[in-house]
Amino acid sequence: MSGFGHYARTADELEREIVKRGIAIGLDWQDGARLRELAQQALSCTSGCMMKLLRSPIRQEKLTGELFALSELMLINMRQSAETGLHTHGGPAWKAFGRALYEAYDAGYARVPEEA
Repeated sequence: MSGFGHYARTADELEREIVKRGIAIGLDWQDGARLRELAQQALSCTSGCMMKLLRSPIRQEKLTGELFALSELMLINMRQSAETGLHTHGGPAWKAFGRALYEAYDAGYARVPEEA
C-alpha cells in the first residue's frame, strides 16, 4: 500500500541503536552543550566526512559516524511519517539528540538530510 510505513517500529529500532552508540562514546543525554556540538558536527558532515568516520580504525570515530548516520535515518523517518499525517518520535535519547539537531539546523548548520 502506498504511504504505508512502520514508523513507530522504525523509531523504536533507531532509538535502541542511538542509545547504544551514545553509551559507547560516553554521551550524557542530559548534556545539552555536548549534544549541540555533536549535532553541529553531524549536520556539517558531508558524505565524504561520513565515509571517513565510518571507515575509521578508531572506534570512537566509527561510532560517532554511526550515530550521525542513525540521526539522518531518524530525521528521514520523522519527515516521512509527518508527510503521511503521523507524528513519530522515539524515546529520551531520540528526543534529546533530535532537539539538538533541530537547534543546530535553526542556527544555520548545514541542512536536514535529503532522502536517498
